[in-house]
Amino acid sequence: MLKHTIAAALAGVTALALTACGQTTDDSSAKDEAPRASAECDGVKTSTDPVSMTDAYGRTIELDKPAERVAVLEWQQTEDLLTLCVAPVAVADAKGFSTWVTSEELPAETKDVGTRGEPNLEALFATDPDLIVVEAYTAKDDILKQLAKYDVPVLATKGADAKDPIAQMKSTFELIAEATGREEHAEDVLDDFDSALEEAKETIADSDAAGTEFVYFDGYVDGANVAIRPYGQGSLVGELGEELGLKNVWTGQVDPAYGLGQTDIEGMTKVGDATFFYTGTSDPANPDSDVDAELAQSKVWTSIPAVSEDRTYAFPGGIWTFGGPRSATQMVDAYVSFLTK
Repeated sequence: MLKHTIAAALAGVTALALTACGQTTDDSSAKDEAPRASAECDGVKTSTDPVSMTDAYGRTIELDKPAERVAVLEWQQTEDLLTLCVAPVAVADAKGFSTWVTSEELPAETKDVGTRGEPNLEALFATDPDLIVVEAYTAKDDILKQLAKYDVPVLATKGADAKDPIAQMKSTFELIAEATGREEHAEDVLDDFDSALEEAKETIADSDAAGTEFVYFDGYVDGANVAIRPYGQGSLVGELGEELGLKNVWTGQVDPAYGLGQTDIEGMTKVGDATFFYTGTSDPANPDSDVDAELAQSKVWTSIPAVSEDRTYAFPGGIWTFGGPRSATQMVDAYVSFLTK
């Protein structure tokens, strides 16, 4: 059964404003040196050439040299920076990142500048960044107008697109690599991801799991009801499953960016014999929201084949289903682990 909620996990994904007030984050002066990336990053090749590039919204970014002191306001892009061996000087909601994202480890000395929806801009700029990376899918005008008041380049990324979520995930990663002079390392990372995906496809194809119908979802308690959010066509985790040779059978309406749908317990009875997958991350923002208890009381829920036949699987905690190449690899590994054991 579904045991955890991630209703608050995407609070900053489509935030409509950034504010410089209302935060309690410590805004003391930045350290002289940026946090160090992990030891495994030693020797990663970095370009020193000037950067002239176009971001996801057609804006020109000019840098005298690749960015080194990077502040970032969304978790996918934070993960991408760490994968590229760039330790950010500032991030939004460091605690949340460390809960929901385990594919990369954030250095302890990284400055936390508040929430993703309402970062403390004073604290952010106190870290003296030479580039700010934002997710500006729906609120680009508000975000970019506020940050434009400061004399620091801003790289606006489009983290998701339900038309081709895997390609968009790669594109965002490559964009950040270009800004930080890590294109060569990015190519290696994406080659590793492609290889892992191909190997996993072969494993599924050689097993009884090929063609398995599935739905990945999360849920939360909404008053007296349980709200369920299926990850439908165009979701990253859903498309990765289909790339493996599985069949995502949630065909309801989804949003155009993340491929997320909305339903209730009754709606989940329409997916036939589909196997269920869901998040295994416990949401610290909603410790009293016991979705599992609510679902266990529903005869409708317990009569669904996947539930009654014990074919419901929680992904390991800390797999960010809106992440970059390393999180995507974790998702692929989770599918294979459950379906071929």
